[in-house]
Amino acid sequence: MSNDTAVFLGQFLRSPGKIGAVAPSSRKLAAAVCAPIPERGEPVVVELGPGTGSFTAEIQQRLGGRGHHLAVELNEPLARLLIERFPAVDVAHADAAKLEELLGQRGLGQADVVVSGLPWAAFPGGLQRDLMSAVTSAMSVGAAFTTFSYIHAIPLSSARRFRALLAERFEEVVQGRTVWRNTPPAFVFHARRPRP
Repeated sequence: MSNDTAVFLGQFLRSPGKIGAVAPSSRKLAAAVCAPIPERGEPVVVELGPGTGSFTAEIQQRLGGRGHHLAVELNEPLARLLIERFPAVDVAHADAAKLEELLGQRGLGQADVVVSGLPWAAFPGGLQRDLMSAVTSAMSVGAAFTTFSYIHAIPLSSARRFRALLAERFEEVVQGRTVWRNTPPAFVFHARRPRP
């Protein structure tokens, strides 16, 4: 078991409803989730629920020193780990529901890309809606949102409710192919153009 897996599993056992996974995401899943990050310009990229940093590393590689990368992590031990591991990333130990406030405090305006590692299918309906409202309110008109779901969660009512919420809040939602090289296998949702 890798060190990251041990850390992740420990945090999951302490708060399964907030962590939502037993292991960090694979590089294959990270590449699929981070695909919307633009190759040029100075984008504002927000990462929600970065955990041990699987997506964080991929975002940093794609940005190559450009733009601003804000990682919002509610779990304090994981936030501390991210701060140590990724000194170039602006890590906020905070609730994703405060995203607009966090961006405002930094003078960043709105996000161009939001990459989410949050366990949406583990959240009750009210929390899903509140968090999605915070996310879409903080996004620019043409912004992209990506997240993922494990294939075993497909039949869950909370997962179906989340898919309906994506369709309600974004003009375009595309489900990617299954990433089999992840534990457990997962697929990605790519959403664009948040509805007001």
